[in-house]
Amino acid sequence: MSPSTSSSSAAIDTSSPVKTMQDLISSLNKTMGDGGLGEDPYTVRQVKKLMQSYISQSNDWSQYAVYHEGTRYTRNLVDDGNGKYNLLILVWGEGQSSPIHDHAGSHCMMKLLAGELNEDLYAWPKHKEPQLHLKRTAPLKTNSVAYMSDKIGLHRIANPSNGAKAVSLHLYSPPYNMCKVFDEKTGAAVQSSCAAERLKTPAIEATCSSSSVYTYSSSNVQAAGNMTSQQQQQTAAITSM
Repeated sequence: MSPSTSSSSAAIDTSSPVKTMQDLISSLNKTMGDGGLGEDPYTVRQVKKLMQSYISQSNDWSQYAVYHEGTRYTRNLVDDGNGKYNLLILVWGEGQSSPIHDHAGSHCMMKLLAGELNEDLYAWPKHKEPQLHLKRTAPLKTNSVAYMSDKIGLHRIANPSNGAKAVSLHLYSPPYNMCKVFDEKTGAAVQSSCAAERLKTPAIEATCSSSSVYTYSSSNVQAAGNMTSQQQQQTAAITSM
C-alpha cells in the first residue's frame, strides 16, 4: 500500500454483521461516508476488513453474474456507491484473462466470490527498459481479498481453470470507464474501454441464447438461465478490458 498520514475514515460498525451482499454495500457506504477508497492505509484496512468479513453466497450475487459465452469476461454493475466508488461483479471465462492494465488513477479492492484467479503484478515500463518486468504472481482463492492501485504497478488477472468460471467483486474508487492496456514485450500502451454493463433489474429472466446468468456450485459455475434480447442489449458487448 502507498504511505499516507491521513486516517479520517469512520470506524467499522461491528454491531452490524456483514452477512449478505446488501449488508456489505450498506457497511461500505457507512465506512467511506462522502469519501472514496483512496490510498490512506487506515481506509484501505477498514474496507479490506469489510470485504473479508463477507462470506460469499451465490444467492447474493448470482443475479449480477451475467456472462456472454465466447468472451474473456464480463463487467456487471452491482451498485453505484456514493458516487466516489462503485461495485462491479466480473465473471471470468474458463482459461481467460485480462490484458495487462492500469487503473486510470483509481484504487481497487477485489474479492473472489467463486473459483480461483491468478494475479500477475508488473512494474511500470521504464524508458530504457520498455519490456514489462513481472514482479510476482499471486493465487487468489474464494473469499480472498486483494488491493491494487497504480502506485503499486500494473497487473493482469487470469482464470487458470479450463473447467470452471470464476466470479469476483470489485470496488473501484473513483469509478472509471477508460484505462490503458500494455504490451508485455514492448511496454507500449493504448487506451481501452472498461465500462461496466448496467443491468436493468436484479431479477433477470431467461429467454435469450447468447447470454446467461450463473450460479456457483461447489466445483463449477453453471448456467441458471438466459436473458431476453432487450436485457442482452442492456448488458451489451464485453470490452477488451
